[in-house]
Amino acid sequence: MKYDVIIIGAGGVGSVVVHKCALNSETFNHITLASRTKSKCDEIAKNVKSKTGVAIATAKVDADSVEELVELIRSIDANIVINVALPYQDLTIMDACAACKVDY
Repeated sequence: MKYDVIIIGAGGVGSVVVHKCALNSETFNHITLASRTKSKCDEIAKNVKSKTGVAIATAKVDADSVEELVELIRSIDANIVINVALPYQDLTIMDACAACKVDY
């Protein structure tokens, strides 16, 4: 099975996670990188494309808003959410995953 994944957080760890997911195309079908600063996501996606040839989708999301997270998860129809955002955002992201019945 291939997974559609959302990675939340566009810092250093987010960049590494996106690159690793892109290198595993047999596992990950569609990769979306989301953060409150979309320009950071776009920069990472451009870097991943140049290094791996894999296109990464990007999105703006407020990880403190369960409603925004639910909307993003549903719009992408994600199977998995990988959280590399700030630790205090864990519960809102978990709540959104539970609401969408998506693996966290």
